[in-house]
Amino acid sequence: MPANKPDVDVLIVGAGISGIGMAAHMEMMCPDLTYAIVERRENLGGTWDLFRYPGIRSDSDMHTLGFVFEPWKHEKSIADAPSILEYLNRIVDERDIRRHIRTGHKVISADWREQECLWRVTVELADGERKLLTANFLYLGSGYYDYDQPYDPGFELGDFKGQVIHPQFWPEDLDYAGKRVLVIGSGATAVTIVPSMAAKAGHVTMLQRTPTWMFSRPAKDGLANFLRKILPEETAYKITRWKNVKMQDFAFKQARNRPEKVKTALKTRIQKALGPDYDEATFTPPYDPWDQRLCLVPDADLFEAMKSRKASIVTGRIARFVEQGVELENGDIIEADIIVTATGLKMAQAGKIAVSLDGEPVDFSKRFYYKGCMFSNLPNLAVVFGYLNASWTLRADINSDYICRVLNEMTRSGTNVVVPVLKDDHGLEEDNIFDFSSGYIQRSLHIMPKSAVDYPWRLNQEYVRDRKIMAEEAVDDGILDFRRAGANAIADDERLEAAE
Repeated sequence: MPANKPDVDVLIVGAGISGIGMAAHMEMMCPDLTYAIVERRENLGGTWDLFRYPGIRSDSDMHTLGFVFEPWKHEKSIADAPSILEYLNRIVDERDIRRHIRTGHKVISADWREQECLWRVTVELADGERKLLTANFLYLGSGYYDYDQPYDPGFELGDFKGQVIHPQFWPEDLDYAGKRVLVIGSGATAVTIVPSMAAKAGHVTMLQRTPTWMFSRPAKDGLANFLRKILPEETAYKITRWKNVKMQDFAFKQARNRPEKVKTALKTRIQKALGPDYDEATFTPPYDPWDQRLCLVPDADLFEAMKSRKASIVTGRIARFVEQGVELENGDIIEADIIVTATGLKMAQAGKIAVSLDGEPVDFSKRFYYKGCMFSNLPNLAVVFGYLNASWTLRADINSDYICRVLNEMTRSGTNVVVPVLKDDHGLEEDNIFDFSSGYIQRSLHIMPKSAVDYPWRLNQEYVRDRKIMAEEAVDDGILDFRRAGANAIADDERLEAAE
């Protein structure tokens, strides 16, 4: 039974790192297939276009947050958002991807039609109009958090008379020069905002309920910049990228295997940076390093702001909001003109798209990951969920490469459906691969897909191993079922009869 011809072979959702990475891989590996990228925002860049708070930057080095195929050429390896957007825009233009991007297209739903062998995707335009797009394969590069709503900790703002801002919705015209700023939170966003705002504000206080493990490193990678002077750009980039991958892997395993040693090392470095201003309790979390993601402090900027008395950290719990700021449970009052609620993100599955199979809603929490990019018994769909213990793009790269090889196998074999088949009586032992105590992870476990102890039915957290397995194992591995629409019948007349 021939399938209807879709608008595009592959529809990519999201024009951030994941979506652009997939498009670039298709240009290189699947030049004969058609694709489009739909992006709900008016600009590409995803996270790096959405967030506009002061100092926004990467919390991973750009030699691993950058793509495997495109060297990072800036002097700083810990880059700000404008530099990252410049990098993405250059890729989009140099690789002729921009003409495939449709901005102002928010995906509302995606329904797989088995007999038609395509996804029917409903998108909403900026003016509220809705239209239908069809694709044979759906690639979700829509990230992992809710673009519409941040996490709400349930603050009752009470009598506070000042301005309250969430980093996800930063006002462009905010004037905080000379003002008292209170940043509630101790994660990567807070650690970025505090030193950046401290340069102009009267004083910035970071209020943490519990401390966070922090580590400082130079924003410039000395080895990377040296290698760029003596080696071709691509060679220098490959060496630096692999060095950083191995260092990330080593540091994570050290933290898990020898946590006390890592704790001592982290606290020693902070003490050296702060000198006599160091307070051990302020920098000693009640959990081991990498039970939550470590917070990067490039060039010790947070510690420098503290030493200059432009910033401070207070540990305590909020009792209530008062007219002049917040009152803590111990009775102390932190005065503020502006409060920034850097309290975390709210996770979302599949970009909040209503995914269905022939009209039946798909519950991702009931399905197992397959090789960290597809899902059990869900046809022609792939997704990117980056590493928790390393750079997001590492997974985006290997997923894009792998799915392009899957697409090429479909072309070679004359098939138009591919699905990771898992039997009902699979007997898989489940594993909590989100073994992180971070609030945004714990709050969202109920919506996350399942992960087994054994590969390939898991979202693994070890890039070096994933990269090797996905590159070396055959695509047609006996688990992926490649077939044509209606091919469950033996003869053409039987297929037509089944369709009727």
